[in-house]
Amino acid sequence: MVNLFRPKKTSPRLERLHGLSLFVHLTPAELQIVDGLLHERSYLEGEVIFDEGEEGQAIYIVAAGQVLISRQEQADPGRAAQAGANEQTGFHPRRRQGDTGLVAQLGPGTFFGELALLDNSPRSAQARAAAPCQLIVFFRDDFVGLLDTHARIASKISRQLACHLGARMRNMALSISAHQHLV
Repeated sequence: MVNLFRPKKTSPRLERLHGLSLFVHLTPAELQIVDGLLHERSYLEGEVIFDEGEEGQAIYIVAAGQVLISRQEQADPGRAAQAGANEQTGFHPRRRQGDTGLVAQLGPGTFFGELALLDNSPRSAQARAAAPCQLIVFFRDDFVGLLDTHARIASKISRQLACHLGARMRNMALSISAHQHLV
């Protein structure tokens, strides 16, 4: 006799996706729909995933490996002239946090580039593979299509995205406040 009430077995990939905060509130059936829209990409150590200033087209989820997020120093003629003067005097003022360098190192289960789901603004940082990595990619066009065809699923993802961005903004505000008290 067939057991109709036995739970379906899910793939390791679906289980991994369900463990991500972005997809945690999706039902197994909803997660399967989203899984059909996701793409896997492999990157070699040192390979650029996207550059600062490029148009954002997708959110990336780290399935395996490590990714570095970094910002380049912005071109500012006044700062360049000051830097030249500082080279002569040996005086090097402390850079503001976030001006340049490493912003974050991300591992499995994390995601980045999430603003690309919302708009096509230029990327605010560069993403580069710190080690060979496997990424799951969710393109904005597929997300917009999901809004049209499965609004409930897209709204669940959007809510989680809003929670994530809100938490990031609170952490940044606290960090800036703490930094100002130290100066």
